[in-house]
Amino acid sequence: MKRQKPGVKDELLPSNASRERFARIYHLLRTRICLLDYPPGTRLSEEALAAEFGISRTPLRRVLGWLESQGLLRSVHGVGTIVTDVDIEAFGQVYQLRMELAELIGKLSPVAPTAETISLFRTLEARSRALVAAPDARDFAQLNIDFFHALMRLSDNEPLKEISERLYYQTARIWQKSISRMDLAEEVTMFGREITEVRAAVEIGDVSAAAYIRRSHISMSFVRLSATKGKTGI
Repeated sequence: MKRQKPGVKDELLPSNASRERFARIYHLLRTRICLLDYPPGTRLSEEALAAEFGISRTPLRRVLGWLESQGLLRSVHGVGTIVTDVDIEAFGQVYQLRMELAELIGKLSPVAPTAETISLFRTLEARSRALVAAPDARDFAQLNIDFFHALMRLSDNEPLKEISERLYYQTARIWQKSISRMDLAEEVTMFGREITEVRAAVEIGDVSAAAYIRRSHISMSFVRLSATKGKTGI
């Protein structure tokens, strides 16, 4: 049986294949937005993206619509789909909620860390050490994303994970916008300490401690970012 070529109409694909394709494109575009590959104000071309992914505009618009519902894109009549901007003051309450949600990881359906999860945190710690030796803003942002998703493995509470993910990605770009005016080496070092502390808690199976550590670092991050407001204009 011949494989269908990229670009086949959505309705001709099995539903599971459609879902997998949706998730793949959604996650890829979300990462590009959060790493500032698409800076705020960028107009996304449906034609170019459809050609890149080998799909029609109909399934692509579903992906863009979901990203818009997450606050990462907005539709402007007569202009198209635009990447939204971020401002630390506008997201102050979001950060407050993220602090509370981080603590809940250790309270709502916590998951005992498996050998695989412990290994994952050890790998993240090794990456953070390499980053301290050679700081890079993009690698820092990617490590932050990967660390967040590792933390989500510590809870089986799906509503908590869904809300936490949505809020995390709403604020992730603030770091990228402000890091040029901050001490990257210092930020990388502080983040490395957080990963090490969380890894130590995960290794002994103390999910509650890992959650408290995460909460405190989100709080400190918000304070440091707020202090850059006058310098960065974010």
